[in-house]
Amino acid sequence: MLKTSGLYAYVPAHDVERCRAFYADTLGLGPGRKAGPGYTFECAKGTAFFVYPTPNAGTNQASCAFWQVDDVEAVVAWLKGRGVVFESYPMPESAPGSNVYPNQGAKAAWFKDTEGNIMAVVESSY
Repeated sequence: MLKTSGLYAYVPAHDVERCRAFYADTLGLGPGRKAGPGYTFECAKGTAFFVYPTPNAGTNQASCAFWQVDDVEAVVAWLKGRGVVFESYPMPESAPGSNVYPNQGAKAAWFKDTEGNIMAVVESSY
């Protein structure tokens, strides 16, 4: 039953308007659609996420969600040009000074939104 249903992510925010501006303007996702106390952002292939207000935003120490991309290095360069700061992790597989981490046929880069949520862009061959 769930296999044929859409899956959507929740993105918690202390400040919904600040968070909306980050996704709309910085990441270039457009204005979003007002939905109750938050905003829904639609992405490719029928996926979406909902930014909602909560005092618990930014408390998760793991990735909240990721975008599947064709060229992670190009996306990272584009996002850096828009002011996105990428995380650095001590992983031996990455090139010095790079924020792109290869792992088992995939490459990933992580960044935090304005609320401290960890998001990622991932290029994968599987």
